Amino acid sequence: MRGLLGAGFGCAPGDAAYAEFARRFLDHYASALCQGTVLFPGIAELLVKLDRRGIRWGIVTNKSQRYTLPLLEGLGLRQRCACIVSGDTTPRAKPHPAPLLLACIAAQVQPARSLYVGDDLRDILAGRAAGLGTVAAAYGYLGVEIPVASWQADAIVNRPEEILGLLGSR
Repeated sequence: MRGLLGAGFGCAPGDAAYAEFARRFLDHYASALCQGTVLFPGIAELLVKLDRRGIRWGIVTNKSQRYTLPLLEGLGLRQRCACIVSGDTTPRAKPHPAPLLLACIAAQVQPARSLYVGDDLRDILAGRAAGLGTVAAAYGYLGVEIPVASWQADAIVNRPEEILGLLGSR
């Protein structure tokens, strides 16, 4: 939301108009949550393969639970994943490691035997801080400020199916 409001209206947190723009944005977002929302190409197939192999997967997002749960329900993912951790589930959101550590507990997996796939530098920072292997998804919502190659992830993937090849190392 910060990025969209900054790009669209040139305002940032702390600006006089920001709170009103943010409220209006979130109201609209909530009313149209699943309209036009689709998984990245290859994600649905990846999740089927993980499910068939009995590999637990989950979702850790900085999106608040108010939006996360209905969105995952609409995408048909809510009941399939081993855990869902939203930005307001723990006292601190990513890049703090707490959300990822909670996800590992909920999914009953050891951090050192897990991979965290993310499309933002904060994901890689959180994964490293929590002791997970880190994978930068170069197909995601990448920012342009810091190139993905400089994030120091353990691996970079250009397509979701590449993740399967990384699982043997964990």
